Amino acid sequence: MIVRRHMYISGDVQGVGFRYRANYAAKGLGLTGYVRNLYDGRVEIEIQGERDLIPRFLGEIDAGSFVHIDNIESKDLPVDKEERVFRVLH
Repeated sequence: MIVRRHMYISGDVQGVGFRYRANYAAKGLGLTGYVRNLYDGRVEIEIQGERDLIPRFLGEIDAGSFVHIDNIESKDLPVDKEERVFRVLH
């Protein structure tokens, strides 16, 4: 089942390669969406793909050196049927 999830991630998530790892993991798993840093130190992600792949996506990011996820606020969103890629927003 395809889902779309919006997340705010807090912890050691900026300046540690989080966005790079998210981009690599998403593309490797065939997920779409985006990741970007927020001014308050959190990272925002919208991720879309097979429901079972989203925990794996997060696990691949959190397994990286220096990255440590403390909290995830998430909610489901309507699927974007036109989206085809994962992007790093600046």
